[in-house]
Amino acid sequence: MFGTFTEIERKVLNDERLTREDGIKLFSCNDLSWLGAMADYVRKKKCGDIVYYNVNCHVNLTNICTSLCKFCAFGREESTKGSYAMNVEQVISVVEDAMKDPNMSGLHVVSGLHPQWSFEHYLNFIDILHKKFPSLYIKGFTGVEITHFAKISGKSVKNILIELKNVGLQAIAGGGAEILSDRVRNLLCPKKATADEWLEVARIAHSIGLKTNASMLYGHIETLEERVNHLIKLRDLQDITGGFQTFICFPFLPKNTALEKDIKQTSMWDDLRTIAISRLMLDNFKNIKAYWVMLTVPVAQVALNFGANDIDGTIHKENILHEAGATSPKSLKEDEIIKIIRDIGRIPAACDCNFNILRIIDKV
Repeated sequence: MFGTFTEIERKVLNDERLTREDGIKLFSCNDLSWLGAMADYVRKKKCGDIVYYNVNCHVNLTNICTSLCKFCAFGREESTKGSYAMNVEQVISVVEDAMKDPNMSGLHVVSGLHPQWSFEHYLNFIDILHKKFPSLYIKGFTGVEITHFAKISGKSVKNILIELKNVGLQAIAGGGAEILSDRVRNLLCPKKATADEWLEVARIAHSIGLKTNASMLYGHIETLEERVNHLIKLRDLQDITGGFQTFICFPFLPKNTALEKDIKQTSMWDDLRTIAISRLMLDNFKNIKAYWVMLTVPVAQVALNFGANDIDGTIHKENILHEAGATSPKSLKEDEIIKIIRDIGRIPAACDCNFNILRIIDKV
């Protein structure tokens, strides 16, 4: 490599932290092979050849939501066609169907901000799921949902998290971060948690022993500088708490959203460079996820050579992103995920929501 990237390469090879200016420069890099090689070098040094995956089921309790973000195709007003709110029996039925897979190990529970549901209503779902399916780990709710629960209940974020943890919640989902810029949030999602509120939920969760994930929704109205600022805000908090487990790049899917006419879907080029730059900038994150639902399976497989070491899971039934036009399957079988990982010469490892390895798939 040459020119402005020589110094960045030197820093990467010497384990030196990249600056905001370095991150912005990387987004101007047209040599995708070099960028991927740098990210893959860091991935291999930090993580080895294991690729993590879950055998899990997504449970979306309701799509009725007070926020109605402009980038969301999932949320509905209560009176809108297609809105739904699951009851306990329906939730249990979804999980029982997923349990037909003998290796099913976990649940991913995220939902809309229902205007009529109390915090206790959401809490009850977690309590019942944990008691009914004690063998399953439960990762649930985002920083946005936790902030919402605090506001509607009058309780502190810390008390909300403690109550959820006490009934069986084991980790917090990474969604809702979008872009950690209030300029962007005021334009696209003014009715939900601010950037600082989302970060504060993560900070408090980490302080009581709850691990969380982090994410970035990119490819809409944000600037490249705001992408880099987002990564640095996550990195700064990770320096303090060490509680983030994995980082997920979410490319914006515009179909059926308020932005559909104005914004085109990101290119594979942008997806791969963003994952690679995330690996290089987030030097204190062990895991970078290639989320196959949004990237598509082929791009996610390539992303495993662009810094990623986590491919998410089987999911069972994904609804939120398919409302926005995701063309990937709604679920994958475990043997399909294993083949995706093995095809690139890596080692599949099934894990729980806290990245504890349940089994390593080391033989055909």
